[in-house]
Amino acid sequence: MKINFDQNTGLVPAIIQDNDTKNVLMLGYMNEEAYHRTMETRKVTFFSRSKRRLWTKGEESGNFLHLIDIKNDCDDDSLLVSVNPQGPTCHKGSDTCWGSDNIQNLGFLSELENIIKNRKENMQDKSYVASLFKDGINKIAQKVGEEAVEVVIEAKDNDDDLFLNESADLLFHYLILLQAKGFRLNDIIEVLRSRHK
Repeated sequence: MKINFDQNTGLVPAIIQDNDTKNVLMLGYMNEEAYHRTMETRKVTFFSRSKRRLWTKGEESGNFLHLIDIKNDCDDDSLLVSVNPQGPTCHKGSDTCWGSDNIQNLGFLSELENIIKNRKENMQDKSYVASLFKDGINKIAQKVGEEAVEVVIEAKDNDDDLFLNESADLLFHYLILLQAKGFRLNDIIEVLRSRHK
């Protein structure tokens, strides 16, 4: 892989990203020796600008960054390093150097899950979701079953709009069922991930 290390410092920025969650964990710098050590040991090694030496992340804390893959950008002057972190990444003890939790973010689906959770916790809400939670698990499970049947029916027809709308209804009600049972989509992802191995 061609890497354009800075002519003055001999360094290249290395953006560290969790391979599973895709969250950015930290930013470090590598020189050529740190890059080669990382490739050899499969543990991410940086060049410390303050200590003026190589350091392997986790050499003192045990919180190693296990290498999955390294890609360079279009100008070959920065690296995207995919890792499996072993423990928190930040030296201050947080998952990331920005103080955020390293949890899977599913974009709009995560946002929707949070809205459903809020409606579940606020039973005074007059929303459809709150009314389902008030009716209980049997009603919620029944709705999931009804929507699943409607998806199957629409899958056999040629109306893509109806199929997509029924699929959205099924997913929406399934998210409600997960919340009613005390789970989230990330719990399902973990089951699928464990089966994949």
